[in-house]
Amino acid sequence: MDQQVALRMIAEKAYDVGYAAKLHFSTFDIVEKAPGWIGMVSLIIGVLSLYIDVLAAKNISALITVIGICSLYITLYSETKGQYYQAGSALTALFDRLKVLHAQCKSATGFMPAHQQEYDLITEAFRGACLNKHILFSGWLAHKKFFWEQQIDWIAESRTFSLWRDKFPFSFYVVIIAVLTAIGAVSYLGSHPEIADALQRICTHE
Repeated sequence: MDQQVALRMIAEKAYDVGYAAKLHFSTFDIVEKAPGWIGMVSLIIGVLSLYIDVLAAKNISALITVIGICSLYITLYSETKGQYYQAGSALTALFDRLKVLHAQCKSATGFMPAHQQEYDLITEAFRGACLNKHILFSGWLAHKKFFWEQQIDWIAESRTFSLWRDKFPFSFYVVIIAVLTAIGAVSYLGSHPEIADALQRICTHE
């Protein structure tokens, strides 16, 4: 196998393994830390609402209730959070092995049979270590952990990363489009009150 092709193959596998490791750690971090943050924010708002009338409004209370419901969703992962940490640690070890393999292949005259054997072992271990179910927004945190905290310069030597294609998750663009669409719809209805009145009559029609 050509050396450059082998280096790119190893780099692509390192990207998959490294990102998967951060994804598992992200699920663990959210399950481990989010309930405490939610409880602290709710307590602070509850105390401040005794002195600030705005925080005692019904919409703020409803928002706190919704956040409390979200914490119930997070607790569904509490019994298995240790598995995500263990999987993240195992995947990180595979990531380190790929880094060594990349350096060995780069310094050698080519892609040796021993390199192929190590690559196959890492691939098999990778498939067996991953967990399928992850908590909401873990992908966003995983992107941050991998691209902004992890040392990936050696991967970028063989597998380039683009800002918009790789470093932001697809769901991020979906949320941005949804927010912009909602803002545009509100602005349009604000400039055309007759449409808003017609929609209100339709919604309240019995």
